[in-house]
Amino acid sequence: MPPLLTSIATTRGPAMSTRARVRMSARGFPPFLPKEVERIKDRQAIELAKRIERVPVMIDSGKGTLMSSCVKPLHQSNNEPVVLLHGFDSSCLEWRYVHPLLEDAGVETWAIDILGWGFSDLATLPTCDVTAKRKHLYQLWRSYIKKPMVLVGPSLGAAVAIDFVANHPEAVSKLVFIDASVYAEGAGDMTKLPKIFAYAGVYILKSLLVRLYATKLAFKEAPKGSLLDWVNVGRLHCLLPWWEDATVDFMINGGYNVKQKTLVIWGEDDQIINKELAIKLCNDLQDSFLYMIPDCGHIPHVEKPDKVTELILGFLSRENVTQEQLQEVLK
Repeated sequence: MPPLLTSIATTRGPAMSTRARVRMSARGFPPFLPKEVERIKDRQAIELAKRIERVPVMIDSGKGTLMSSCVKPLHQSNNEPVVLLHGFDSSCLEWRYVHPLLEDAGVETWAIDILGWGFSDLATLPTCDVTAKRKHLYQLWRSYIKKPMVLVGPSLGAAVAIDFVANHPEAVSKLVFIDASVYAEGAGDMTKLPKIFAYAGVYILKSLLVRLYATKLAFKEAPKGSLLDWVNVGRLHCLLPWWEDATVDFMINGGYNVKQKTLVIWGEDDQIINKELAIKLCNDLQDSFLYMIPDCGHIPHVEKPDKVTELILGFLSRENVTQEQLQEVLK
């Protein structure tokens, strides 16, 4: 098993006021979302989708700005903002249940699409490798968030968070990992894969049947009566015209290898990442707390949003998971 790597390879900014006004659809969705958003039935997904907007973020080498998708907070506070990333090939809609709960608790909450996924404007495709993702997140933080944040990373989003904090520790006050994918050895041999085969694999990844299977695998109990709707929410960003190019660029450029206080949340019945890695992760981190959520799969923030929200709020208030609970898991 490779070691945990520490390195790899509130005020709104002035640009916020210069963003262009956007036309909304008849149902209130921003026009850059795929038209298939109209088919979604999940009320929380609909409400969060209506709040997605694009803000200008500087990209590398003087190439100008990238209109980057995110959900901005309804209110600002003097406390640490919570910034929600998402997992591999996903979007900010992953937070449709937890995001409003955090806002209702008075937390300044951002949900950000990682470069290459989500709903940013990638018509002129930038590089979407590990370094580009980190730089993009930093520029967004520097332009709009501007103060140390609690960075929340589920699954591969935890690798994004680790890479980010290793390079920009001043930007992060605390970390929260959820079923973290941080020990995978990057994209491995996919870096040598001919593009034609990479595109074929990505095309399969986009398919409805594969997404159905992945959704069922991710949860302890698949959502009755709403499985197909959850799949439609999860693959909505795949319908943007540049999704294949951005995902292939990430794959063939190596993926992720992977003294802030860290909360590690894990679904006890995760069928994708073994819970033994949660214990290993906490052992590798200097100051961490682990909480296992029973009867829960790989995406606790979707399957058990009330519990995840409770844990994050407790962590923010320092009434967080105790060492006694951690020791109970380690027995």
